[in-house]
Amino acid sequence: METQTKEARFFIIDFDSTFTSVEAMDELCKISLAGHPRQEEKLEEIKRITDLGMNGELSFTESLEKRITLLQARRDHLPKLIEVLKTKVSPSFERNRNFFREFADQIYIISNGFREFIVPIVTEFGIKEENVVANSFEFDEAGNIVGFDRSNPLSANKGKPTCIKNLNLQGDVYVIGDGYTDYEIKEAGYANKFFAFTENVERERVVGMADHITPSLDEFLFVNKLPASLSYPKNRINVLLLENIHPRALELFREEGFKVDVVAGGLDEDELAERIKDVTVLGIRSKTQVTKKVLGNANKLMCIGAFCIGTNQIDLNACLERGIPAFNAPYSNTRSVVELAIGEIIMLIRNIPDKSYGMHSGVWNKSAKNSFEIRGKKLGIVGYGSIGTQLSVLAEALGMEVYYYDRVEKLALGNAKRCKTLAELLRVSDMVTLHVDGRPENKNLIGEKEFSQMKDGVIFLNLSRGHVVDIQALVNAIKRKKVAGAGVDVFPYEPKTNQEEFLNELRGLPNVILTPHIGGSTEEAQENIANYVPNKLIEFINKGNTFGSVNFPNIQLPDLAEAHRFIHIHRNVPGILAQINSMLSRYNINILGQYLKTNERVGYVITDVAKEYSKDVVKDLKNIEHTIKFRMLY
Repeated sequence: METQTKEARFFIIDFDSTFTSVEAMDELCKISLAGHPRQEEKLEEIKRITDLGMNGELSFTESLEKRITLLQARRDHLPKLIEVLKTKVSPSFERNRNFFREFADQIYIISNGFREFIVPIVTEFGIKEENVVANSFEFDEAGNIVGFDRSNPLSANKGKPTCIKNLNLQGDVYVIGDGYTDYEIKEAGYANKFFAFTENVERERVVGMADHITPSLDEFLFVNKLPASLSYPKNRINVLLLENIHPRALELFREEGFKVDVVAGGLDEDELAERIKDVTVLGIRSKTQVTKKVLGNANKLMCIGAFCIGTNQIDLNACLERGIPAFNAPYSNTRSVVELAIGEIIMLIRNIPDKSYGMHSGVWNKSAKNSFEIRGKKLGIVGYGSIGTQLSVLAEALGMEVYYYDRVEKLALGNAKRCKTLAELLRVSDMVTLHVDGRPENKNLIGEKEFSQMKDGVIFLNLSRGHVVDIQALVNAIKRKKVAGAGVDVFPYEPKTNQEEFLNELRGLPNVILTPHIGGSTEEAQENIANYVPNKLIEFINKGNTFGSVNFPNIQLPDLAEAHRFIHIHRNVPGILAQINSMLSRYNINILGQYLKTNERVGYVITDVAKEYSKDVVKDLKNIEHTIKFRMLY
């Protein structure tokens, strides 16, 4: 059956901006005009003429004549051009060399470019020289390129349809290219389908005429059920990024070949439930709530990235039930939050907010009253995680005496002293700063009772989560001067966009610094996060790695080489691994490597197998009882 399929199909592939990521004539211009005072001007003119020809706005013959005149190229420029073009092969062509070797008899390169540089490139992929149909240069006695063979149909308009007609191919013909001249083959009736190739350039007019848009060769092979190097085209992986995530994340996902959509603000539950359909990777910050309702609509969601420290905005248990790992950035913005805490402590203990406001109102109040140094003061840190510990070290370096409280026993850094209870810490501290996570048990961790346990005139900071402080209790403590100064960066309700008004009872109170959840919002922190989280998500998509996931069994896998990888996520019940291996044995499949990790809820089995096996095993593995998700990678 496979032989019949191969015999029935022919693949016509363009060269410039399809097989290679560049136009060869543009590259030849760079070589031939190197050092020429008008090189850039001539190069731009050649590009302009190329685009006019590719869009069908200029006759091809005229386009070719104009470009050769501008080139001033010689025969001895061609070897250098070939070396350049070898480094410019489109990535999806490069990784699918097996396709070209396997279908060598059915693949034709039909190009308005020139054999002199096309043949040396494509024959390295196994394409036959006699299957390259292209123009050829004409040289004078000195080796200058002076023209082209005008008897060749490809030197004139409608040349590609003429060539296909002359080939008299008996079977289905599929054309892959980026230009109008490629579409002309289908238009003339000599091809079944035209695939607009957009990996390197996207021409609006050409795309509009295509039977199918193929952002990579992987997509073409997938659609036509042909052997490919990837199990799934990356352009079909949809990424949705919300809440002004740093542009670097967008770059990384696009470099990987994923399709990316960006929303500037957050989305409420109903909006996200609608938008999540067909999304493979979701990236959020702290405002967006990923609830059971949202996940119920997530028909293709594979993983979630929280571009922040906390993950309480994600229903991690519901994700686990659906086999969706979540990743965060536990350390990337630690320094930024710590610096803000230090800065606000100094500002508040000096009453700077009120003095600054007075100055803006024209009041000159030069006084040392209620203005203190932080040296020698007692800093109480609630939550001794990555932020709390780093704050502890910096505060001690500034001469502060550090106390901390954490529900989990943590080793003290430096001279910090551990308090056994929260009440003990509140009684001793001159400043109290919160750095706890957003778990539900922490709601109203600090309320009327806790403020009453603090020293009179305490400085209070909350840079953790909005719901951990009873706002009305804080307002009352400030008004009765129990709290002499407060810095608050997080709130129970926060505006979804910068256009929404911020409403809160803390507005207008004395010696209070209010910031719009910017503890981690420095350029350095956001770039760190935008590098860290996408790499975790990409590693999961590409290899199955879950190392660093906050809800999934953590496993670091080796690179996948010369094998297929079966990824099986299931409920953690006895006997699943035995069933998987029994099934692989039944199909006589050779296991090259196997990895298992579990938590109390799910099991995660990764099996690398030899490439040759019956595809029926995939269906059987998916049907094992208690299977949550199964996917195959290669």
